[in-house]
Amino acid sequence: MSSSTLLTQVRALLTVDVDSMDPDVAARYSSPDKFCDMTSNQAIVHGQAERPERSDLLKAAVEYVRAQTKESETFEQDVVDVLTILLAKEVYPHLTGNVHAETSPSAAYDTQKTIDHARKLVALFAAHGIPQSRVCIKIPATPESLLACRELQASGIQTLATCLFSMSQAVAASQAACVYVAPYFNELRVHFQAGLWKDYGDNTKTEHPMSPVILSIVHAFRDLKSTTLVMPASIITPEEVVALVSLSPDHLTLSGSVLDALADRPALAQEEFAAPAFSPSAAIQAEAGDALAIFDEKEVETRKLVKAFVDRK
Repeated sequence: MSSSTLLTQVRALLTVDVDSMDPDVAARYSSPDKFCDMTSNQAIVHGQAERPERSDLLKAAVEYVRAQTKESETFEQDVVDVLTILLAKEVYPHLTGNVHAETSPSAAYDTQKTIDHARKLVALFAAHGIPQSRVCIKIPATPESLLACRELQASGIQTLATCLFSMSQAVAASQAACVYVAPYFNELRVHFQAGLWKDYGDNTKTEHPMSPVILSIVHAFRDLKSTTLVMPASIITPEEVVALVSLSPDHLTLSGSVLDALADRPALAQEEFAAPAFSPSAAIQAEAGDALAIFDEKEVETRKLVKAFVDRK
């Protein structure tokens, strides 16, 4: 990869994480420098579970769960959880930081269920050789789940507040001592519904509705002297990456397709990354409900894949 690519330039300006559980993507862009973190969610896990070449991991997850306990009403979800860990483990060698796994969206409005699932995921990672210190649990930024974040953080489990679209959610996550907040630049539906995403092109920095929200979060955390890091997610194009870099977050988590596009483009003039002229504003918000619904749907679909796989055997 040329030293003058847009990807190399972006990596010199902030920390780049890989938003993929495909080890080939991670390997392609981890030389000479590894990624910091790997992020994931139910949709990413489902996408990997559907791939025929990943059937060996699905089989291993089924066998692991069967060896631990008799099949029960939670069998499919238990397999999904183990599969999540096995997928993350394949990317782990390409990281210097954390693997991320997300708690079930069905528990997003239940503090104790979110805590229990987070602890289960951490224990599974440990059982597969990844220590708690290298695990971060993604948790939807609902009031109930942010209480879970506070308790988990107090016990030494790292958390990231996801499905986050507003300043109020971000400040609450900071107060809960989350390691990261991941404000979505685009609503999750744009990844699944054709024609929904809007291309702002070269005006993304100033016209995209989430730009002022993310800038507000960055400035607020700076003013509050918060240790919570800002990691924008749900990024579609290189233009969005450039716009986000200009807002000065701590991290960006990027999909394989965005990494490929950045690697194919030459570096830009430094002024392209200049901060936008508008003042920070927290006036624009979006609902997290759609994201939770989509993640829940993908989790259910992955459980169905598990059942179909087991029934074939």
